[in-house]
Amino acid sequence: MSRRPARSLLPLLRRRGLHDSTTPRASTSVSPPSDAIPSTSFPWPPHSPPPTPPAPDPAGTRWSASWSPDSPPLPPFTAAQLRAAVSSIADSLLALPGPDPDPAPDLHAHSFPTLLAVSPLASLELLSLLRPKPRLGLAVFSFRRALSPAPALGEFALAISLASRARDPDAAALLFADAAATHSPDQALYNALMAAYMHNGLLDNCLETFHALERDRRCGPPNVDSYNILIALFGRSLLVDHMEATLGSLDASGHPRTIGTYNAIIAGYLTAWMWDKMEAVFQEMLSGHVAPDATTHLLMLRGYAHAGMIYKMEQAYERAYKHAGKVDIVHIRAMLCAYCKFDHVDRIQKIEELLQRLGPHDYRPWLYVLLIRVYAQEGLVEGMELRIAEALERNVIVTTVQVMRSIISSYFQCDAVDKLAHFVQQAEEAGWKLCRSLYHCKMVMYGKHQRLEEMHRVLDEMECFKFDKTKKTFWIMHKAYVSCGRRTEANSILGMMWKHGFGLPSSVSVQ
Repeated sequence: MSRRPARSLLPLLRRRGLHDSTTPRASTSVSPPSDAIPSTSFPWPPHSPPPTPPAPDPAGTRWSASWSPDSPPLPPFTAAQLRAAVSSIADSLLALPGPDPDPAPDLHAHSFPTLLAVSPLASLELLSLLRPKPRLGLAVFSFRRALSPAPALGEFALAISLASRARDPDAAALLFADAAATHSPDQALYNALMAAYMHNGLLDNCLETFHALERDRRCGPPNVDSYNILIALFGRSLLVDHMEATLGSLDASGHPRTIGTYNAIIAGYLTAWMWDKMEAVFQEMLSGHVAPDATTHLLMLRGYAHAGMIYKMEQAYERAYKHAGKVDIVHIRAMLCAYCKFDHVDRIQKIEELLQRLGPHDYRPWLYVLLIRVYAQEGLVEGMELRIAEALERNVIVTTVQVMRSIISSYFQCDAVDKLAHFVQQAEEAGWKLCRSLYHCKMVMYGKHQRLEEMHRVLDEMECFKFDKTKKTFWIMHKAYVSCGRRTEANSILGMMWKHGFGLPSSVSVQ
């Protein structure tokens, strides 16, 4: 896979007035704009012109990658210019092939060390942009730690967050220890480590970190974010009593509840399927001073979907869409699941509308199974067969008898024996859950159409897949022969029932 060559920052910086020419400028011409991020170089003496900056790279391709306090001062960056420069580096890094690429060549090629010298905030911005690939972000932070100035606490907190996203709590703990050894830790650093433990389900470690924060005199007492992390931790762990006790501790501490507090509480009740309490917290928000946000409405959407409250789910969808302008695929799938599981007016039409929002890679195996069942329940054979074909194409395996029986019922109601026979063959080849009802239904339908030879062949299929003949098997064959007026064969079936020890129904006599 080929890679585009790294694009130099020099033309961009020249175009935006960030790279001086060799001509000295008056001090009055370098006043930073209102959103300037000051340089880390030494300030100029008052009433003196700035030193002449170094001449541009003769190749005109990039800045020098080295800088020290003895070097001439660099011009200030505006926030917008910093973001543009760092965004170019992030795009290049995110395009690197492989699961764990080495970022050093690209960082050097884009003069990241010089950019960091201009403003240490470049590191914060870059680490934030690398959240989609947290291991790559950790590699960048490792490279950055060898540069000057030394990383600040905020950078360590971001790196701990990346370790959390990479599901590497051990790396998060090491980063916290390194930061505490070189800086005086603050609440944000402790909260980052707590969040890392919380996202990885390490309840004891998270609680130990919280108590360490309480004991650390260098920090203030735990803030509202610290309590919110604990609330989210207990909610994920289904420890509802502990979650509610932590909420009481937050209220006793004097910190006001935030939107994060309410969202964590709602998520906890949602996880525990405590719909009444979830609804009560939401109503408290509506009547209080903290307005719900898009995350709140999406949480309520999921809760209503799981609870089968379709009308309220649709209201939550409208509110979430109004706040954010879109609803993500995860919650679209939750709505599809609700429509498939719970009967509702025009649910097939609403399912079709939502399916248009999904891409080819947004489906999940369970969604195919639910779609097959709902179309079968609605008696829509063509739609059901379309979903069956899609599931077979993607190697989805149905493992539940209930879904198979729904398919059988749909074919039976339509008297589509040949379609049923074709489906049974597909299910056998694909490894789907087989049941005796599949074969009994085929026998009944063949008998109804007086296709007795094909009905007999079903017995061989049953034997092939280790389904023994039951009393119902023989009774289906007896009724088929009687309906065709073939009394002799019908009586022989009764004899076979006697032979297998099933006896005869009281309403049947041998003629």
